[in-house]
Amino acid sequence: MISHTYSERPGTMAARKLQDHIEESVKQRRLEEVIKLQGSLSKANNEKYLSKIVTVLAEGTSKKSSNQLTGRNEQNIKTVFDKKNHKPGDFVKVLITDFTSATLIGEAID
Repeated sequence: MISHTYSERPGTMAARKLQDHIEESVKQRRLEEVIKLQGSLSKANNEKYLSKIVTVLAEGTSKKSSNQLTGRNEQNIKTVFDKKNHKPGDFVKVLITDFTSATLIGEAID
């Protein structure tokens, strides 16, 4: 079984008529380049929230700690913060203290 590093679009002209002539190593290299670029763009975007206060809709308990909640800010960026007295469904003001390419990390301030 060949593992594809792209998502073929069934029903398109390319899927019906074009032969796949790209080597797997080239596909893998291209995918890695796209993932690396996306990671750096996301990290740069999240960096602008550092030391800022954002409003987060708490959605549930963090996967890594039962003492933390996770939710999304107004720009739909995943945010993790200490639970304190908050619960899922609460809107929480969070001071962003750290970040990754995928997540904002902060402290609830209310």
